[in-house]
Amino acid sequence: MTINWTALYVFTGLFGFITILGFLAARWRQGDLSQLHEWGLGGRRFGTIITWFLLGGDLYTAYTFIAVPALVFSAGAMGFFAVPYTVLVYPMVFVIFPRLWAVAHRHGYVTAADFVKGRYGYRPLALAIAATGMVATMPYIALQLVGMEVVIGAMGVHGHLPIIIAFIILAAFTYTSGLRAPAMIAVVKDLLIYITVIAAVIIIPAKLGGYGAIFASVAPEKLTLTPPAAGSLGGYSAYATLALGSALALFLYPHSMTGVLSASSGHVIRRNAALLPAYSFVLGLIALLGYMALAAGVSSKPEFAEGFKLYGANFSVPALFLDQFPSWFVGVAFAAVGIGALVPAAIMSIAVANLFTRNVYKEFIAPNCSPEAESSMAKIVSLVAKVGALVFVLNLEQRLAIQLQLLGGIWIIQTLPAIFFGLYTRWFDPRALLIGWATGIGTGTWMAWSLGFKTSTWPLTIFGVTMPGYAALYTVILNLAVAAVLTLILRAFSATTHEDATVEADYR
Repeated sequence: MTINWTALYVFTGLFGFITILGFLAARWRQGDLSQLHEWGLGGRRFGTIITWFLLGGDLYTAYTFIAVPALVFSAGAMGFFAVPYTVLVYPMVFVIFPRLWAVAHRHGYVTAADFVKGRYGYRPLALAIAATGMVATMPYIALQLVGMEVVIGAMGVHGHLPIIIAFIILAAFTYTSGLRAPAMIAVVKDLLIYITVIAAVIIIPAKLGGYGAIFASVAPEKLTLTPPAAGSLGGYSAYATLALGSALALFLYPHSMTGVLSASSGHVIRRNAALLPAYSFVLGLIALLGYMALAAGVSSKPEFAEGFKLYGANFSVPALFLDQFPSWFVGVAFAAVGIGALVPAAIMSIAVANLFTRNVYKEFIAPNCSPEAESSMAKIVSLVAKVGALVFVLNLEQRLAIQLQLLGGIWIIQTLPAIFFGLYTRWFDPRALLIGWATGIGTGTWMAWSLGFKTSTWPLTIFGVTMPGYAALYTVILNLAVAAVLTLILRAFSATTHEDATVEADYR
């Protein structure tokens, strides 16, 4: 592929603009960045609008823009599971997360593991929650690089240097500005995404003869789920469990927690739970790009053969834009994806830094460290997290990053019983929760391994009926059952108690 200079100039110009914003963010809503809650949570001062952009930039990433249409392009209607899962998640956010914000604000908690330690008074459980968050997030950071690598390669620029430069810039402004940088840049990123998607869903169908012509040109088997065979629920149960399991897991990720805890009040979180479904609508439109790429026949065009060879189905959206739009707009669209990689990657690295600093470094290594030392350690860890993700992508196959992200979803959902149930009840014994967590982690990892890390859909058979479903959902149910049974046993035979640092009034 030859270099598309016009697109590259526009892409570089927009990238330069957000770089300046990233450094200027340190002076925006100024606070003492030597304090961890100021650097890692923006001082908990973000209002409704900034939180909306921040969470949108955090959850709807560059990889989402590339991978969701790619799944529709390759697998058909199954790719639309991402739409109902983002619809399901926001009622849970409305009900659950203002309680988490309230108790975190009153006790100065920065991470979910802080809450678990305070609620259950059991350090091994808090460490398990923190470790799960860090391990599950690292491949997520790497996948943002994958999305950026695809669009940079689509402009004809190959090699690792552009990715390295982009992440040096990311590391620099995150170190200096903390969470304020991605919050400010998210506004630009989301505006570019909306402009790109609106233009795509209007102009591309007009060029292809309308939506009727697009759907008519797609193979019928890609327009529907696989009908269930005798003795199996087939694609129906897989679709439903993927949507529900993904919804339960999404806000358990540390970067989602960071976005929530940076809000200025519980009311801000509730308002965002009502407003964020606007992104779900946009996600549905983004998914349709997969069908548009099929209708345009981009995979059969010689000029895109090299791109599909290098990036597979992930190249479908870049190829579609190169085929349907002038070069200057291609630069705008690709900049939206590139900036869409930096925003979540920055938040994710900050979230990992918060977890390590607060729940490993301060808890086990330097319990008497000063607030300044705590913040300095977080900044260093955020750099290490970015470098680790960069080295991971540059030296290992893209397929491995996707496999680890598959595992990440299975792992992170195992923190649900301790966090979600802990917000409403202290009934569970923390030792039982830890054993349930380990059971879920082990069983989920075994399921993924037995499936060759090719899918997260496990063919569960009950009473002769096979229900293919999301392994994460099945394993968290097992996790919860183990924790409940062991809690009953431990309460009957053990007199050990663990202190709860919270009171009921903290949650209101």
